[in-house]
Amino acid sequence: MMASMGEHQASIEWQSAANASDFVTGHYSREHMWIFDGGVTVPASPSPSIVPVPWSNPAYVDPEEAFVAAVASCHMLAFLYLVAKAGFVVTSYRDTAVGVMAKNERGAPWISKVTLTPRVAYADRAPSAAEQTALHHAAHDGCFIASSIKTEVVVATS
Repeated sequence: MMASMGEHQASIEWQSAANASDFVTGHYSREHMWIFDGGVTVPASPSPSIVPVPWSNPAYVDPEEAFVAAVASCHMLAFLYLVAKAGFVVTSYRDTAVGVMAKNERGAPWISKVTLTPRVAYADRAPSAAEQTALHHAAHDGCFIASSIKTEVVVATS
């Protein structure tokens, strides 16, 4: 058995405003809140591509895009750590990550692939293309989220 490296908590809160007949026919809002241990509250909803408006809210974060953001965020944090250790100074990092839904062997939808497209700016000296590829590879290996999922993660650098 492995030793615990800590716990991470999130609370989910939802409350029905629908009457019983609307609820059982699926005519109820899925808007809810994610409450994190640091005090941040994020309005959440299913994706409108899965649950149509008005029972979803496209302005809120959906679980699938949060998953993609978690993968991208974890990769960035591991990458920044490794780049700093290698002596490079990053001035900005931007990634427009994309998750692709597919059906698995049982026909159930899942996020089968996440493509990261990090764009990194350096202060003065940038790593070579080979060094940058190696740093992204090491960041992927060091990302806790990537180590926890079966989704394929691709890093597309220019």
